[in-house]
Amino acid sequence: MVIPDRYLKTIKQEAVGSKGMVVTNHPLASSAGVETLAKGGNAFDAAVASLFALTVVEPMMVSMSGAGFFVYRNGKSGIISTLDNYAVAPKAATETMFTPVKDRKPDQYIFETISRKNMIGHLSVATPGTLKGWEHVQKKQGKLTLPEVMSPAIRLARDGYRATAFLSYIVKNAEKDLALYEDTANTFLPRGKPLNPGDHVKMPEYADTLEKVSKKGSDYLYKGELGKAIIDDMEENDGILTMKDLADYELTMNPPVSGTYRDRYTIYSMAPGSSGGTHIIQMLNILERFNVRDLGFGSADHIHLFTETLKIAFADRQEYMGDPRRVPVPVEGLTSKEYAAERAHEISEKAQIFSNGDPTVYQNEGQNTTHLSVMDVEGNIVAATQTLNTAFGSTVTVPGTGMLLNNCMRLFDPRPGQANSVAGGKRMLSSMSPTIVLRDEKPFLCLGTPGGIKIFPAICQALVNIIDYDMTNQQAVEAPRVWTMGIPGTPEERLHMEAEFNEAVFEELRNRGHDTFKVPKVAGGMNGVLVDEDGLLHGGACWRADGTPMGISGGEAAEKALIDKFEV
Repeated sequence: MVIPDRYLKTIKQEAVGSKGMVVTNHPLASSAGVETLAKGGNAFDAAVASLFALTVVEPMMVSMSGAGFFVYRNGKSGIISTLDNYAVAPKAATETMFTPVKDRKPDQYIFETISRKNMIGHLSVATPGTLKGWEHVQKKQGKLTLPEVMSPAIRLARDGYRATAFLSYIVKNAEKDLALYEDTANTFLPRGKPLNPGDHVKMPEYADTLEKVSKKGSDYLYKGELGKAIIDDMEENDGILTMKDLADYELTMNPPVSGTYRDRYTIYSMAPGSSGGTHIIQMLNILERFNVRDLGFGSADHIHLFTETLKIAFADRQEYMGDPRRVPVPVEGLTSKEYAAERAHEISEKAQIFSNGDPTVYQNEGQNTTHLSVMDVEGNIVAATQTLNTAFGSTVTVPGTGMLLNNCMRLFDPRPGQANSVAGGKRMLSSMSPTIVLRDEKPFLCLGTPGGIKIFPAICQALVNIIDYDMTNQQAVEAPRVWTMGIPGTPEERLHMEAEFNEAVFEELRNRGHDTFKVPKVAGGMNGVLVDEDGLLHGGACWRADGTPMGISGGEAAEKALIDKFEV
């Protein structure tokens, strides 16, 4: 079926390179990665350089005191690995520390609490993992030194940069919360007003902090003076994070969750504590049982099928997903082809409410985040999704450091007795889904997106766009999206659809029982890198953020350029 042109026109254009490709959600961060490749670094160096730069130029999304996941491929060995550098609840956290809102308003967050204590301020801060994770990846897989990798970020913080309209928009939306903390307000509300597009943003205190980290490494935060500054601020403001929490933080390295789609494609994504990878594979297993291509992108049949599949995944997510060290998560069952076949039979022509299934039968015994995608000519691949959780996290800037703190405690279910309830030392549930795809066992694609609980549905849609609908990388990340959780009696029961879909499709879906709801965007700025059959790297980044692909081609002078004259 021919896809209407309206779904294939893109706002941005892809970049193509032969030696390397860096795609982040800010041009200056992509530039930091490309600069690092030009210095002789590899994809891992470039990814970490870009992440440090993003803490400066996209500060609402990511910090050295945040959380995240890596899925990466080592070009020499071909091994695909994951790194869980997500945040952990302080040891003093308890499942009754927050009071859930009983009568939620339609626009309130599903885990809303009294006085928003799990969202704003010092109690919302979890033990961070980003800095330790970034250092680990660069040290174990990179070629350069940490000071070399961090130098672009230090320069950006010290010299400054111009605020984009996107940064200004998010500052204005968060203005009241940013104003609560003087050090935060000094950066983002200069002269008492939000940053405007084009304003010059300098972060001198943060530049000093970055420089010290580049010399002292992650111990400066987890065991040293930066950590002490955080804890001093905690003690003055009734926080529960301690120096022991920082010192005891450990990274987690588990095998990726993996599955196949349409025979040729092998998908690797993040295993629990993220729910995202597991449910991407679960959904693809269900979709594989239908001829998605012939449904036609953007048709009512296509959107109905995807929506019902998504509701099945969310029903299982609510029942089974949590910290795998604390609750049994039936990953093998959820990702099995047999379980997908069972659930696919439940899908009919009309919209339904789904309950969780029983994936344990198939077990064998024994909104505000950033993503980057990087590949290099050596076959190294990095897909990294990192976050403060919500925009500007807790909105707390540690005095004298310029560093924002996360609010990852907001990701816990504040109700006691749930799989994802608060507990000391527990990893909260995430949906972040950095993903790598092989085609015929060769590198093909890496991608990811911000977007909170909407992340894994958005990634799944992009994969279907590329594999089933033959879209380019750029078309796939920009194409209109849908989202729902299918939870009765909540705003998440409605089918959220981006406005670009045909009006007749909205009407047909309503006739099938879907409560359609038009929205400006679903999830955030997706980006990715795709390898074509000639080995060229295609970087794409969508319109929903400041995403910018940058590639490198060319290289050093050829040997004949080093000859002055031929021998006679």
